[in-house]
Amino acid sequence: MEDIYTDYTHMDCSIRFDNATARVNAEFISVKYLVLKRENAMDRIKNFFSTFLLFELLKGMAVTGRYLFKPKITVHFPEEKTPQSPRFRGLHALRRYPNGEERCIACKLCEAVCPAMAITIDSEQRADGTRRTTRYDIDLSKCIFCGFCEESCPVDSIVETRILEYHGEKRGDLIYTKEMLLAIGDRYEEQIAKDREADARYR
Repeated sequence: MEDIYTDYTHMDCSIRFDNATARVNAEFISVKYLVLKRENAMDRIKNFFSTFLLFELLKGMAVTGRYLFKPKITVHFPEEKTPQSPRFRGLHALRRYPNGEERCIACKLCEAVCPAMAITIDSEQRADGTRRTTRYDIDLSKCIFCGFCEESCPVDSIVETRILEYHGEKRGDLIYTKEMLLAIGDRYEEQIAKDREADARYR
């Protein structure tokens, strides 16, 4: 009988505890609901006044007014151009030595290091035992202008110029051949030499 009485006592305590917990939870939920209801009411009031008083519009106009009388940074391209670094990576060019001999020795390091596989080189050995390229193509539709080709070149043959204004109307227009690259190098050799000299101390 004592065991049965003890079990009933434990059950009664558990029921009372559960009821008390349920009441606490209900009171907590009620308080939380009232707080949320009050916050929602405040939000509705704020939204009402901000809508009719145009706070967002005034904030936007304040940002505009802040920059209205400051010096303008707009550049009227192409009449005006931003300064370029000697390390600017633009259109590629193949260089020659002062005697007119092309620098490229067809080592194919640039072709091997190119992450976009944009360079294609064919070569042959000449009668004097030197090796030169018979084909040097760069597909600019693949090129990512990372500069790895000029960094790997042991004779400073392939370089990237400051030219950024070029286009192609079809895919073939963006494949630059050896002759085209040599022509670019011949035309801009003076600027290329100055840029390489300015960057020589950092290489």
